[in-house]
Amino acid sequence: MKVLHIEAGRFLYGGAQQVAWLTHGLARRGVQNVLVCPEDGEIQHAVAESTVIHAIPMRGDLDFGLIARLIKIIRTESPDVVHIHSRRGADVFGGIAARLSGVPCVLSRRVDNPEPRWLAPLKYRLYQRVIVISEAIGRVLVACGVKPSVINPVRSAVDATSYDLPADNAWFQKEFSLPIDEVTIGVVAQLIPRKGHRYLLEVLPELLIKHPHLHVLIFGQGPLQSELAEAVMRPEYHGRVQMAGFRDDLRRVMPNLYAVVHPAEKEGLGVALLQASACGVPVIAAEAGGIPEIVLHEQNGLTFEVGDVKTLNQHIDLLVSDPAMRERLGKEGRELANTAFSIDAMVEGNLRIYQSLINP
Repeated sequence: MKVLHIEAGRFLYGGAQQVAWLTHGLARRGVQNVLVCPEDGEIQHAVAESTVIHAIPMRGDLDFGLIARLIKIIRTESPDVVHIHSRRGADVFGGIAARLSGVPCVLSRRVDNPEPRWLAPLKYRLYQRVIVISEAIGRVLVACGVKPSVINPVRSAVDATSYDLPADNAWFQKEFSLPIDEVTIGVVAQLIPRKGHRYLLEVLPELLIKHPHLHVLIFGQGPLQSELAEAVMRPEYHGRVQMAGFRDDLRRVMPNLYAVVHPAEKEGLGVALLQASACGVPVIAAEAGGIPEIVLHEQNGLTFEVGDVKTLNQHIDLLVSDPAMRERLGKEGRELANTAFSIDAMVEGNLRIYQSLINP
């Protein structure tokens, strides 16, 4: 079997990292991989060694010339399946190129943004299968007019072994200027409105008074950077909430967190939450999008309805007050990361879909 992957992302995180892991898993199973990516795409340095790479210009939604470039590659490589992993023009133009080349096409959908009802049925007719990383995303697509029969859930994976590291409290406390007796919770998300930082900031003043050892680190970057940085300087946060910026060493940072809080209003799945579970760190998260599929209440974390600040407050208070619960939730989270959310499970899920198209 030969699979041609199309990934338009320039940087190796999120979906692009999933594609890199997928090529390694498929290669171990005897599948030939071909990757089409941007000329400066970081993914080309992370895929399986045997992957054939075509690094080409990919200029976004108005790059109509991408259709001809993709047709040329598809006809040269003669894959059994074309798998499109990203948007930025690659989804529509890749689907058209596969259709004109007569090759079955699969699209991965990683976000839960609704699409116009007039457009979705036309666009998704290009694909024989649509892989969604959560059932919640599938429900959004069905509501937009996509046929349920083409939708297949395959959850994103986490490289659990690379996150299964011991805590290094001395380094952690020095790195973030924390006291020795700290109890630190973290938020790991883009600094955008839909991630719900404001809900956490609303409940923190009371919690910081009740728990004098509690500290909060807000990781990430985005358009709310300056607004949040100004907010956490207010007196009610007692200097115990800090903006920690974007980190490329989260697997070293996360094991030192007491918990990860994710009060998002919308979320396709939440890979950072899988990473927290792999580290043995419990998650307190809103029941948005696909989150309830990976954060199981009282199993690897605690969940609450979107915007329910009262319950968010109670969950943080409960977990900070009960270290034994924290240890139990963390242990069960690590077990989930190594089974249901493993790279092998993700690879097998994708492979079954390819096989259903080649051998219906």
